[in-house]
Amino acid sequence: MKNITQKIYFKWPVYKLFMGLLLLNIIAGSCNDDTSDSNVIGDSSNVATTDQSATDLKPSAPPPAWAPDMKPEMQTVIEKLGSYGTPPLTTLSAQEARKTPSPTTAVMDVMKERSIPIPESKVDTSGQDIPVSGGSIHLRMYTPKGDGPFPVIVYYHGGGWVIADLDTYDPSARALAEQTNSVLVSVAYRQAPEHKFPTAHNDSYAAYEWVVKNAAMIKGDPKKIAVAGESAGGNLAAAVSIMARDKKMTLPVHQLLVYPIASYDMNSASYQKYDTAKPLGKGLMAWFFEKYLPNKSVGQNPLISLVNANLKGLPPTTIITAEIDPLQSEGQLLAEKLKAAGVEVSSRNFNGVTHEFFGMSTVVPEAKDAQEFAASALKRSLK
Repeated sequence: MKNITQKIYFKWPVYKLFMGLLLLNIIAGSCNDDTSDSNVIGDSSNVATTDQSATDLKPSAPPPAWAPDMKPEMQTVIEKLGSYGTPPLTTLSAQEARKTPSPTTAVMDVMKERSIPIPESKVDTSGQDIPVSGGSIHLRMYTPKGDGPFPVIVYYHGGGWVIADLDTYDPSARALAEQTNSVLVSVAYRQAPEHKFPTAHNDSYAAYEWVVKNAAMIKGDPKKIAVAGESAGGNLAAAVSIMARDKKMTLPVHQLLVYPIASYDMNSASYQKYDTAKPLGKGLMAWFFEKYLPNKSVGQNPLISLVNANLKGLPPTTIITAEIDPLQSEGQLLAEKLKAAGVEVSSRNFNGVTHEFFGMSTVVPEAKDAQEFAASALKRSLK
């Protein structure tokens, strides 16, 4: 295939041997604005020498008033995130916001301080650029060991269509690839405000279409392709299924939607209860919408307000929501709407955790449970 660039990452066993010689721990996942392949491996300097596990995590203060029932491990991460002194993202430009520490940064720092090692990776990673309308986008492949063909998951990261990148969501992507023994294709769609709606949606569909047509080239089985995403990525994953149905394209065999953006209504019960929650509150969601949508009327577009879309004929769906999250209500409403449309749905709400918890399995037990729940559902459809 012409005009395609491909890069191969460090293989983990070799990298671990090198780092072992330096008597350092391996820490994965860099959280900066650069989506280049070389940034998958994070800086492992300044690792604490204490030997503590995730089960020892205890926050330094009582739970915040907006989440009195927050789990201690989750609160430890939120406290670390708050310790950076980052200005509210709503006061920053998109470019500035992309450079700030993310929840993944906080998890990595908690792991360093407690000497919690990252599990050994069971997948190899590579990158590929593909053409899309008006430019190109980057795909990162997480590939199991062996010859395949393997099932494929096309994954869309979160960040309100504005911030975050492939590195920020590397823990989630890697976990899903490993636990389902699938090739996972993580999509670096173009972001707002440089690229307004529907650019991210069109890029996401273009990536799915490319994977369907080129699955064999990446050791994938073209008959076993699912979509998945978190937050804005959950919205994109569902939108891709809708677009594939409407374009008479091969449908995904499953869609995993983790606390998806599914409505433009910011007056739901969970928005009211958790309007000041961290890391996502009502103000930040309004900021995301303002950056991505050309105007407020676009918020009613069914690809944004999924709860108002025609959901008939969509693939079996798994929806995961977090209790301490303004998006909880719309995720649960979407599950109800899908069921009413005749779609097979499995859903679960996880108590005591916030938005973005899904990728925190090394420190937050609920994240491990959520990943296992998601992987089990995916494997049933990808069998």
